[in-house]
Amino acid sequence: MYVGISETDILHPAAAREGSMGMSVIDQSQFFALPEPVSAFLHQEHRLLIDGQWVPAASGEEFDVVDPSTGAVVCRVPKGSAEDVNRAVVAARRAFDSGPWSRMSGADRAKLIWRLADALEARVEDFAILESVDNGKPIGSAKGDMLGSIAHLRYYAGWAGKIGGETIPSQRPGNFHSYTLREPIGVVGAITPWNYPLMMTMWKLAPALAAGCTVILKPPEQTPLSTLWMGELVQAAGFPDGVVNIVSGYGDAGAALVEHPGVDKIAFTGSTVTGKTILRSAAMTLKRVSLELGGKSPTVILPDADLSLAIPGAARNIFSNSGQVCVAGSRLFAHRTIFDQVVDGIAAAATHLKVGPGLAPETEIGPLVSDEQFARVTGYLRTGVDEGAEVVVGGKAVDRPGYFVEPTVLAKTNRDMTVRQEEIFGPVLCVMSFDDDDLAAIAAEANDTIYGLSAYIWTQNLSAAHKLAKLIKAGTVNINGGGADAAVPFGGYKQSGWGREHGREGIEIYTELKSVSINLG
Repeated sequence: MYVGISETDILHPAAAREGSMGMSVIDQSQFFALPEPVSAFLHQEHRLLIDGQWVPAASGEEFDVVDPSTGAVVCRVPKGSAEDVNRAVVAARRAFDSGPWSRMSGADRAKLIWRLADALEARVEDFAILESVDNGKPIGSAKGDMLGSIAHLRYYAGWAGKIGGETIPSQRPGNFHSYTLREPIGVVGAITPWNYPLMMTMWKLAPALAAGCTVILKPPEQTPLSTLWMGELVQAAGFPDGVVNIVSGYGDAGAALVEHPGVDKIAFTGSTVTGKTILRSAAMTLKRVSLELGGKSPTVILPDADLSLAIPGAARNIFSNSGQVCVAGSRLFAHRTIFDQVVDGIAAAATHLKVGPGLAPETEIGPLVSDEQFARVTGYLRTGVDEGAEVVVGGKAVDRPGYFVEPTVLAKTNRDMTVRQEEIFGPVLCVMSFDDDDLAAIAAEANDTIYGLSAYIWTQNLSAAHKLAKLIKAGTVNINGGGADAAVPFGGYKQSGWGREHGREGIEIYTELKSVSINLG
């Protein structure tokens, strides 16, 4: 069955009705029945994974998990607390210090990580459906997340036996031999976001395991299901007890993880506000911290850009995943000679997006993840209008069950407006024109924010592209397209974070660097 609908409802030819902006809105009564494994998982009693055992929360408390496409409760999961976090940390510490994990070679760790990737690949359709139910994203996007998760596991499996130091020529008098070692940092607390629940988990879990660390995963309370189910794959793959632990819960569980003296590192993806709180808490134990935080990424379209690529690309970069993407291109700057054509093209794309529940095959844009996020985004829309922004298209909630907001384009936004400066995390694009052909002036507009996570440039002038890429203050600059790559470092400038995920840098953040010098006499 599809959760929120009777178990006998089976997909039949899609019917659509017109939404408030003329877009095609898919009626939620047309869905596939859920596959038996997904249905069985949703109906089972959910528990925490601690030291290789599935256990209830120490308090016995649970909380609701809601399908954002309907607002209906789909299941309940344990509400972990500081006591559960402590049990998980003790297990992870034991597995790291004295368990078989601490004696396992990189090659053997790689085999287990690869086995986990194989297990997920064998269940990719089921996991994608569960992710769509839990998060609301279109099923095609959810499947893409699963494939990305598998690719990430396999990429870092390849690193597990290749982490090493270097020999360093000594500059001191005498005969010294000096070299460095990279050693696993220890017990890692990974706190993951709700917008890409399993994929962001793998962004942290895969390199941490490859480095030889043990991990406590704290999944997001809005979307904990795919991470919890993944725990069954971890066990089936043969990881030793205590190497991977999963504690679902609210912010107090995450805070307990950050504050625990037995945790050596925190890896966090989420809001800048929460990231600052984590830094303050982590300071008490001086644990290592990596943070991938918010963004207000600029899209710059120069007058020579290929608009047949730039317009759909810019639309995709803001409306994908309902705008709930840290790297969303939410501020668009286009040269005045092409501005109207660009805005009209993006508005047309927004109007024709098929809005509906994630499991409907035709859906191109799903709901926001929760009633809280729905209130946040619609509140920003009201604020934008109150501050003088002009709604080109969208601007309202969609009149249907669930947490749906129209894809929106706002014009006449100045640099002092809230919607232009703050991260909305919804399908809302602010558009601005520029007259100046001076790349430094364009970059100054693009850099006018506290964030610096990503940027997008559209031009056929390679010289301008490289110059502008150097001037823009962002951790990742995409020229004429692009996306996440497990091999390419990813992270932010300014208040968009600390450290880098992906690539060599993405595994080195889970290591400590040790220097060794020997006096050879």
